[in-house]
Amino acid sequence: MIITIANQKGGVGKTTTAINLAAALAHKGVNTLLIDLDPQGNTTMSFVDLHTLGRSMYDVLVEGVPITEVILPTHLERLHIAPARIALAKLENALVGELDAHFRLKDRMRQLDTSYEYIIIDTPPTLGLLTVNAMVAATHLLIPIQSSYFALEGTDDLLETIEKIKVRANPDLQLLGVLITLHDRRTVLARDIHEQISSVFGEKVFATSVTRSVRLEESPAYRTSIFEHAPHSSGAMEYYALCEEVMARV
Repeated sequence: MIITIANQKGGVGKTTTAINLAAALAHKGVNTLLIDLDPQGNTTMSFVDLHTLGRSMYDVLVEGVPITEVILPTHLERLHIAPARIALAKLENALVGELDAHFRLKDRMRQLDTSYEYIIIDTPPTLGLLTVNAMVAATHLLIPIQSSYFALEGTDDLLETIEKIKVRANPDLQLLGVLITLHDRRTVLARDIHEQISSVFGEKVFATSVTRSVRLEESPAYRTSIFEHAPHSSGAMEYYALCEEVMARV
C-alpha cells in the first residue's frame, strides 16, 4: 500500500502526519518505508543528520540512482527512509521537456522489493511536479486539513488535480481519508469547521482528529516521532488511533 500525504496548503500537518503514521506502523510491527519528497527535508531531519547525508531522492528522480541505494535505516527497527535534500527544489527545471517527468517516482519504485507493507510519501505544499509524481505512484491519498476558518480553501484545486491524475496517469488512485489536524475541540468554531469538512467529504473523514500539541511540535527537534518523545501524550494516542483506522480501511 502506497499512501501519499498531500495538500497544497502549508502548515496543515503533512510532515507531522507522515512521520508519525509511518512510526506508528513500525511500532505495530509493519515494515514501512517513508519517502520524503519535500525539498525542505523536515521529514528527513526527524530521522537523519543532513550533514552526513549522501545521495537523496533528487539523485533517484533526476540522476537515475536506484532508490534502494539511498534508503537509510532509522532508529525504529521496521522503519526506513528515502531522504530529501534542498536539491529537490530544482526538480521541475531538471525535468523540463522529459516525457516521463510525471512517472519518475512510480518507475523508480519498481526497483523496491515486496518487504515494505506500507510506503508513506510526504510531499511539499504545492501541486507541482513532486506532488504529482507522488500521486501517480500512490495507491491511496491521505489529505490533512487544518481545523481553521479557511480549512477548505484550495480544496477544489486539489480535488481537480486528483481527478485529472485519475483520468489517465493513475486511474486506480483512491482517497483513503481526510484527517482533521490542529483541532481544538473546546471551541464552537472548531466544531463548526469539523461539520463543514464532514459535509464535503462524508465518510472519508477519519474518526480520529489530531489536536494542537506542543509535544507534536517538539518531537522533530529531537529527531524522533511522538511515540519516543512523548508516548503518553494526546498526540501519540491520536496518531496510533489514526494508524489503526488506516489499516482497517485497506
